[in-house]
Amino acid sequence: MIRSMSLRSQLFLLQLFIVLIIVLVAGSTAVAMQRQQIRDQYEDRMVGVAQSVAQLPSIVEAFGQPHPSETIQPIADLIAQSTGVTYVVVTDDRGVRYSHPNPDLIGSMVSTDPSVPLSGATYVGTQTGTLGESWRVKVPIYGGDGAIIGTASVGTLESELDADLYEDLPRLLVWLIVAALVGSAGSIYISRLIWRRIYRLEPEQIASLLETRDAMIHGISEGMVAVDENGRIALLNDEAKRLLELDDSATGRHISAVLEPALARLVGSSGDADETVLVGERVLLVRTTDARVEEKRVGHVMILRDRTELHQLLTDLDGERDVTQALRAQAHEFANRMHTISGLLELGRTAQAVDFISRSGHGGSLVSGDIAPGITDPDAASLLMTKSTICSEKGIDLTITGSSVLEPDGTTDVVTILGILLDNAVEAIGANGHIEVHVQADPDTVRIAVSDDGPGIAEAAVQDIFSSGFSTKDDGHSGTRGFGLALVDRIARRRGGSVMVEESSLGGAELTVWLSPLPSPARTALQVP
Repeated sequence: MIRSMSLRSQLFLLQLFIVLIIVLVAGSTAVAMQRQQIRDQYEDRMVGVAQSVAQLPSIVEAFGQPHPSETIQPIADLIAQSTGVTYVVVTDDRGVRYSHPNPDLIGSMVSTDPSVPLSGATYVGTQTGTLGESWRVKVPIYGGDGAIIGTASVGTLESELDADLYEDLPRLLVWLIVAALVGSAGSIYISRLIWRRIYRLEPEQIASLLETRDAMIHGISEGMVAVDENGRIALLNDEAKRLLELDDSATGRHISAVLEPALARLVGSSGDADETVLVGERVLLVRTTDARVEEKRVGHVMILRDRTELHQLLTDLDGERDVTQALRAQAHEFANRMHTISGLLELGRTAQAVDFISRSGHGGSLVSGDIAPGITDPDAASLLMTKSTICSEKGIDLTITGSSVLEPDGTTDVVTILGILLDNAVEAIGANGHIEVHVQADPDTVRIAVSDDGPGIAEAAVQDIFSSGFSTKDDGHSGTRGFGLALVDRIARRRGGSVMVEESSLGGAELTVWLSPLPSPARTALQVP
């Protein structure tokens, strides 16, 4: 197979072609200018000679003599030799020659039209005469009374003009050849320089690398954000756009204008870092590293991994573990009761066994009675039942106000908020505490309030508890804490609501969340199975 021409060869041939064209154009222009300069010089000389001949007194006076040519011919030959022109021809007002380089032609009519100088004008041009093609000047000769008595013609053969031009051509050609060689050497250098700058790759290889790079960058499951040294986004892959909810317009903008402060701080710092960040309502694991080219830092690269589902799975796993522990504890309690009843029956104390059973109640359900008749949302009711059982096992009194009302709205927002607030309250009060929950939904707003009798929240920390990554606990899990209340705040703002912290009537803290109800069409769409 015939291998296509390399990029270096293409660049060299293209530049060489350009150099040769420029040299040829410049050479042709220089030759034309030199030719015109020579003609202009001869024209100036011939005009001066012709006017001098026409005004020479001895020539003007010779027109009145019986044989003018005897006086004029020697003078014309002398002037032609001294000035370097080819000929000086003097004629009368009829065009009869009084002088000529060929004496045999004296007394004969001129071979070209003398009407222009005889009319009083000066003629400059190329004509073909008895000596051949020549560049000539013709001027009138005036007598003492001012009348035109003849003409003076001065000319130089075109062959002599060409000879003068050819005399200068060798030097011009040398300069043109030198210019062509220098241009060719420059073409070779530039083509090699470009070839080295593109890592000795051919265009097809560069295109293949770009296509492969784009396929890899946009095909990986992690989000990637590349930032240049000025803090402007240079690259966003598809996953990064999805996770950060950005579009192509973010490329080229400064990170502070498009990224959340926590992300902008990470990607704007030097060095490597790993951190979990809450972006919108997503929990992202962020890894940042310096981008270097030949040991020089040229920017920063940020890799994003979505841990939202993993975080939710871990939360669900914790809830299932709590339910399992509660069921295990109830199983032990039920076994103890069964042993007690069995012992009373074996001892024949039937009345005491019946009394023990009546005092123990049914004991089999996770909670006694309904959580709250007004809570018809199955997810919220299940969450409250589970949390009630967990609190009971920990000695915590969980109360759901009887006036609580919540209907299904097709979202998990309320369940997410309730779960986070209850988990924070349980961790805050420890054992033997009291938590009160109130949920109220009406056409204007949804209100969720969780109160506890714990130590409360310090006034200095109230402004920070809704910041991503902030936690009052130092238990070695700082990387996975600090997102709950931040997520609650973002859900509330997305739903057009707000969050408020104040002192609880129980003595601890009370967190209240307001949400705007979803529009009916949106709620209906969300409820379609």
